[in-house]
Amino acid sequence: MIRALLLTTALALPAQADEIWVSNEMDDTVSVIDVASLEVIATYPTGERPRGVIFSRDFSRLYVCASDSDAVQVIDPDTGTILHDLPSGEDPEQFVLAPDDRHLYIANEDDAITTVVDTQTRKVVAQIDVGVEPEGMGISPDGTLQVTTSETTNMAHWIDTSTHQVVANSLVDARPRHAEFSPDGRELWVSSEIGGTVTIFDTATKAEVAKVRFALPNIRPEKIQPVGMRFSPDGERIFVALGPSNHIAVIDRRSFEVSDYILVGRRVWHMEFSPDHTKLFTTNGVSGDVTVIDVASLTPLKTIKVGRFPWGAAARPTP
Repeated sequence: MIRALLLTTALALPAQADEIWVSNEMDDTVSVIDVASLEVIATYPTGERPRGVIFSRDFSRLYVCASDSDAVQVIDPDTGTILHDLPSGEDPEQFVLAPDDRHLYIANEDDAITTVVDTQTRKVVAQIDVGVEPEGMGISPDGTLQVTTSETTNMAHWIDTSTHQVVANSLVDARPRHAEFSPDGRELWVSSEIGGTVTIFDTATKAEVAKVRFALPNIRPEKIQPVGMRFSPDGERIFVALGPSNHIAVIDRRSFEVSDYILVGRRVWHMEFSPDHTKLFTTNGVSGDVTVIDVASLTPLKTIKVGRFPWGAAARPTP
């Protein structure tokens, strides 16, 4: 009954502005935030424990990792209707969409594999053996390399997308949770939650070039747990969610130094820019809300309540 009511209410609210879609892993829903009003305008039901969320390149479809339903769900963002499920392997947690807008690379935490799915044929193209408990997923801007991180093996696995073969393995610190290529494709950044670091690799050589560590006054080091990351559009800065420290770090890409810390909600997981890149929205799991940051001033503007344990976020421009 509750799910039906949520869906009925949401259907009455047509999209009017840029949106941020947030997955709520304990409510089995996604919340839709209007970027102009900074209010939740709709809530839609999903499968069990939604985590990773990403839009197709034309924004006509939203893909959701319903982890405990062992499926990637495809949602029509105009109506919030679940159109169909894609095969995903067990316990899909994160994924990336190739630049061809067709192939999804999905981390299957329970099976130690990366599953490649064709979104048009709805078929599994390949399953690639990686390390234990894969989670972080990144793809190079040209689509030639996909990287899966394994939490227990503490590695970044470099996959050639033309052959679906692992071509290199790079050691990182304990429990890597996210992988992000720089906009120019020259670097790969990997966050290590328990290690408390971000490791930077040269994409061409696969060699480590730098490691970033964090320090916050009056916060114990074990509370500083890097997870989600996002590059600024110009590639000059990268924003890093620091988990239970309740802060976002801002790193200068050229110096590999932390230039600022921003206080957000409790247990920050991931973040997403507004389509115009003037605001950054962070998902704060324990406090059940989203912090809105003004990117120019690096100042929090507002806290928006969403569902329980918000995790992932994806932006959709005005239709």
